[in-house]
Amino acid sequence: MKIGAVSLDQPVALAPMAGMTDTAFRRLVKRKGGCGLVVTEMVSSEGLVRGIDRTLEYAEYTEEERPVSIQVFGGDPQVMADAAQIVEGMGADIVDINMGCPVPKIAKHNAGCSLMREPEHAANVIRAMARAVKIPVTVKMRAGWNEHSINAPTLAKMAEDAGAAAIAVHGRTAAQSYTGESDWSLIARVAEGVRIPVFGSGDCVEADHVVTRLRDAGVGGVLVGRGALRNPWIFRAGGGCAERIATARGDVGGARRVPARVHRTAVERARRRSRRLPSPRARPGRRAAGGGARARALGRQQAAGAELLVHQGPRRRLAVARRDQSRRFDSIAARDRRRFFPA
Repeated sequence: MKIGAVSLDQPVALAPMAGMTDTAFRRLVKRKGGCGLVVTEMVSSEGLVRGIDRTLEYAEYTEEERPVSIQVFGGDPQVMADAAQIVEGMGADIVDINMGCPVPKIAKHNAGCSLMREPEHAANVIRAMARAVKIPVTVKMRAGWNEHSINAPTLAKMAEDAGAAAIAVHGRTAAQSYTGESDWSLIARVAEGVRIPVFGSGDCVEADHVVTRLRDAGVGGVLVGRGALRNPWIFRAGGGCAERIATARGDVGGARRVPARVHRTAVERARRRSRRLPSPRARPGRRAAGGGARARALGRQQAAGAELLVHQGPRRRLAVARRDQSRRFDSIAARDRRRFFPA
């Protein structure tokens, strides 16, 4: 499948999870195989444009993770556009907009899932980012804010019109957080209403869940989150089965059904290859002047001459610390020489 000009060799992706999907975990998943796309932890748009070191560390990635998407959150269209330019300057393949985080400290700042409460404003954010960069802009959203505001199908169409290249939908509302079940019938409605690729998300904790959703839900891909924490091999099993199903159908999500024998064999192989692991416990400035040009320059600065893309600030501090440490050692050595070997 393709997201804009970016080709994915598998229709299965690793979902962004704060505190979990750092560069080490993403590399582990990619090395096991079967994962078509990885997404970073969410990164603050304000932190990016202000050049805050800690924020930029969340956007670190290595070449072996490609294709890689950097997810940003925020509510100001211009700041989000500047952040997208920094992400593009860092060499990322895709920039993703977080419209699914239900955590109050994110939502109260008109970011995350609270953007779904203002569809027009959300569309303005997407439009500003799509116009600011050449790389694909994608959106991750939920079913809606609560059970009285299920607007994912409407917002997905607005996102497509605003320039989004793909959409990921988690089938729960923000009010549900991670309780209840993901509504895959709603995700199917979203996929039917747009022409761009749609990734479904929610409750895919086994490889056969991934295969079943690709076969029956009408989506272009599946986003795996917590299922990957307990079993990073889920992509290798699910992705391989998905490829066989796609071959049998001619097109994942198409109208032709997979022969029962093909599906049954794929699921059996997935179960044999999938290894269950114990679930890890979840771990509970100035804005850059010069607008877009400054943002792009800052992004290029991050990417220059390094495989692991990090901000220069930590390196400078490390150099200063080493210099100071060397001076302290020299001072201690001089003191000892005066003490034990007086002239």
